[in-house]
Amino acid sequence: MSAAIALVGRPNVGKSSLFNRLAKKRAALVDDMPGVTRDRHYSDIVIGDREGILIDTGGFDFTKETLGSSVTRQILLALDESDLVVFVTDGVEGLCPEDAEIAKILRKSGKPAVLAVNKIDGPEKVSLAGEFHKLGFAPLLAVSAAHNRGIEALKEEMRKYLDPVSPPRDAADPTPRLAVVGRPNAGKSSLVNRLAGEERMVVDSEPGTTRDALDVTVRADGKDYVFVDTAGVRRKGRVSEKIEKISVIKALKSLDKADVALLMVDATTGLSDQDAHIGGHAFEKGRPVVFLLNKWDLVKDKEEARKNFEKDLSVKMSFLEKSPWFPVSALTGKGLKGLFPLVDKIMTQFTFQATTSEVNKVLEKATELHSPPQVGRTRLKFYYATQAGTRPPSFVVFSNRPKSVHFSYRRFLINRFKEAFGLDLVPAKLYVRDRHREDGGKN
Repeated sequence: MSAAIALVGRPNVGKSSLFNRLAKKRAALVDDMPGVTRDRHYSDIVIGDREGILIDTGGFDFTKETLGSSVTRQILLALDESDLVVFVTDGVEGLCPEDAEIAKILRKSGKPAVLAVNKIDGPEKVSLAGEFHKLGFAPLLAVSAAHNRGIEALKEEMRKYLDPVSPPRDAADPTPRLAVVGRPNAGKSSLVNRLAGEERMVVDSEPGTTRDALDVTVRADGKDYVFVDTAGVRRKGRVSEKIEKISVIKALKSLDKADVALLMVDATTGLSDQDAHIGGHAFEKGRPVVFLLNKWDLVKDKEEARKNFEKDLSVKMSFLEKSPWFPVSALTGKGLKGLFPLVDKIMTQFTFQATTSEVNKVLEKATELHSPPQVGRTRLKFYYATQAGTRPPSFVVFSNRPKSVHFSYRRFLINRFKEAFGLDLVPAKLYVRDRHREDGGKN
């Protein structure tokens, strides 16, 4: 399992700002209103030659309100998943009774912790961190997420708990790798067992059976397919009672070396927020997603279930609305016949390579159809384009003002490339660069 680091603390101490700073992207909501982050957010993090998962959490709320208790529950789940805790406090507001209560919870958890006193924006505020020594945590670091102060020292402490960076997957290996992901008890192990023709995984109706990631090679129609199942042998007596503790971290790790994400959805309960988490990470990593609506044989009103799934997909994961999905039963094997032909089609698109002349023709037609917009007194110009890579197909367009290319126009160009080359089953990436420089923007 990949190493995980959780950020915890009171509401509005700057956890999400610190998360964004460390993850180097605006993945978490940032707002002055306490309690903006109500769920756990996950992101890959790389520090030097080490890597892992960073978890952002909502603020500890010691009230008896329903929302507060659910937020606290999410934090406790994050603690359970983590190898290190970064305890974030507000240096400007000072030490509060709630900080002391959180300190007690962290000590009880037994997890290693680093105390980060945030909002120390300049040397004149460093003394404000002194009173937090009373909490009894070491090291104590004065940081400013907003001004990037003390962040390198914090990263160095975090690095000690991360894993070595995994070697890249062998690009010459043609065998498709399929990551079987989804929330607990969705049927991941049952699917792999059915396809493998033998009981390779321990299957149990109790959520939490899954512990480790295993690779299983399945041969179908004369071809090999590797299934990366985020499942493993159950440790008797060690199964978590926390039903919401999902394999997000294991799913993220399995996606690193997979070509396609098979997202198992329990058709009897529908698409969940946890499914959306996993689907979102697959999309960010550029992996095609196939939804398998498992336990379809148990669904009574199948037409209603289809409508509800399509509606939930459009609301929770609109970016994956066009991803293929079909109802299956991992237990009986019904509906699985078309899986391997679909994977073959996806892999053909995922590894697609166009010539530079073909890419430039698409760019030329696209700009004729929709002229680049005016930016100030200058009109955007696109000089030429090429394909930069595969898995997923990635294209580079050279422009006179790459940073001025609006998101909507980037999306327009991506869609033109996908339509022209028949890439309807896979994501595609677009990089816009200055033809005289190497550091243009990207999407």
